[in-house]
Amino acid sequence: MTKGFYNLTSAMLTHGRMLDVSSNNIANVSTAGFKTDQFTASTFQEVMWQITGNRIKNYQDIGEQSFITAPRQMYTDFTQGSLDHTGLLLDFAINGPGWFAIERRSVEVNEETGAEEENIERVYTRGGSFMLDDEGYLYLAGQGRVLSAQEEPIQLGTDRLSPDNYGGLYTDNGAFRGRIGVFVFRNENGDVANEENLEKNEQGLFTANEDAEPRVEAAQVLNGWVERSNMDWVREMTRMLSTQRAYQSAAEVIKIYDNILTRVTQEAGRLT
Repeated sequence: MTKGFYNLTSAMLTHGRMLDVSSNNIANVSTAGFKTDQFTASTFQEVMWQITGNRIKNYQDIGEQSFITAPRQMYTDFTQGSLDHTGLLLDFAINGPGWFAIERRSVEVNEETGAEEENIERVYTRGGSFMLDDEGYLYLAGQGRVLSAQEEPIQLGTDRLSPDNYGGLYTDNGAFRGRIGVFVFRNENGDVANEENLEKNEQGLFTANEDAEPRVEAAQVLNGWVERSNMDWVREMTRMLSTQRAYQSAAEVIKIYDNILTRVTQEAGRLT
């Protein structure tokens, strides 16, 4: 009977993790360019096989049981979200594959020398709700400066722009200020390969793997538009409700197990 506690406890932990993922998806429904996540679980044995990559056995099975579920993989849905017209001059949306590149700069103190060192990191996003920073550079709030097709920050100096449909930035008097870079990750066959090259961070942005080689490609960049979250309300709410009911059911059955074991312990004590 105590084996049931392993099943039910692992089920509660797994469903609790699924609820966290669904809650985060719903909380970011209004976040421009947000990509939803999906959490999957499997038996502990299958997870171990996945990690070690070895399913070869030199013994004969006489039976098999699995009592624990374990986290297996987090999937990100990279499909394009709907495009929403805002009319704002510093809002941009990519229609098709590709990412905006953001250069983040921070200062860290070297523990050995005590000297300050500048750390430069590049992250990728589909959210194009930009602004100008104090020096007039195109900027993603709270993150960093937007990179051009030449992989350099774009200094505009003004928000009076007349952008074209491919990320070209012109002032109202026709002066060219730069072109927003659209970076695409592809595999050896030339297909878009976001899953193999990108990993989501805590801010909902993406970092590239060390061996990833993004390249700048011509793409339609719409001014005055933003890409919304690709979350499906109906699907996400249905998944969340079913997961919550499964979590509650496991909790109720654990209470029943606990009551039965308590009763057995009390009765056994009387017999002795």
